[in-house]
Amino acid sequence: MIGQRLNRARKAAGLSLRELGARVGLTHAAIKKYEDEQATPTSATLLNLARTLNVRMEYFFRPETASLDRIEYRKRSSLPKKRLDAIEHEVIDQIERRIELEALFPTPPVAAFAPVEGLPDVIDDASQIEHAAEAVRDAWDLGYDPIPDLIDVLEARGVRVFMIDANADAKFDGLAASVNDMPVIVVGSNWPGDRQRFTLAHELGHLMLAGRIGASFDEETVCNRFAGAFIIPQHSVIQALGAHRSVIEPKELSLLKEEFGLSMAGLLYRARDLGIVTPAWRDEQARLFRNKGWHVAEPGKRHPAQKAHLFEQMVFHALAEGYIGESKAAELLSMSLSAFQAERALEGSDAAADQ
Repeated sequence: MIGQRLNRARKAAGLSLRELGARVGLTHAAIKKYEDEQATPTSATLLNLARTLNVRMEYFFRPETASLDRIEYRKRSSLPKKRLDAIEHEVIDQIERRIELEALFPTPPVAAFAPVEGLPDVIDDASQIEHAAEAVRDAWDLGYDPIPDLIDVLEARGVRVFMIDANADAKFDGLAASVNDMPVIVVGSNWPGDRQRFTLAHELGHLMLAGRIGASFDEETVCNRFAGAFIIPQHSVIQALGAHRSVIEPKELSLLKEEFGLSMAGLLYRARDLGIVTPAWRDEQARLFRNKGWHVAEPGKRHPAQKAHLFEQMVFHALAEGYIGESKAAELLSMSLSAFQAERALEGSDAAADQ
């Protein structure tokens, strides 16, 4: 058990056998023996490894309960394998803690994911993508209003959402996978909110439309349109912009972005796809965005990042019910016991900032 966990933690840290050995004062051969279960590290060595790899000691004794199936990366081909391995191992660690926590409750704390009825059997027309997005919104009672927190909506319907620090990975644009038949979506924790929301909705498109996309359509293009339609449905776009426009002011796009959480560039695509503006005008605006640098950073404040609340809420729920103690709660949240106790006592930075 320890060997598999050590191998995973090392890869998640992006370290070679030799690099890890150098950091803890061991040979790479010694590390390999630990990973191959040919030798067992002493308690002192294991503690040193845990500190170096930024994991808690308990991590090495947690049973293997999860593996990622049907992994689909956006822009996967441009990420180096070493970083792909690190991302996958980081995600698996989060998933294992999530599975362990949910198993503590006498009744499941999260609803099981259920397919949505009324989706087209085969999508062979662009209008069907709009209808599919609206069908999901209808099934989930979302109406036409903006969705304040897309993560909460997905989690409530059985889609587990995990976040990783992906700021250093400009080429990482999210992933979708399955774990024990549970759908999983992963996004960057420090991305602007509009990028997070689009990635979440895009991956939801893959989930909902799997096996339904006609051969004449590109799956990524279909899921991009599904994402835009799910975040701001056709009815809301036309209500805000009108059915036909020759020009749309950038400030209009900025205000809609603030309201619905879809980027200005994404809103331009929505206007083009719905026939509100011509493709030529949309292309002209795209050139303007590039000239102004807006394709990299759009003007105005960043849309607030999405927050994954449910896991932390479940930890404190389990603590309150006596299913776990403080030490286990700290382990599940990957925090030191002292840091967790300060958090529990509302002595963290957020509480101090409000005083």
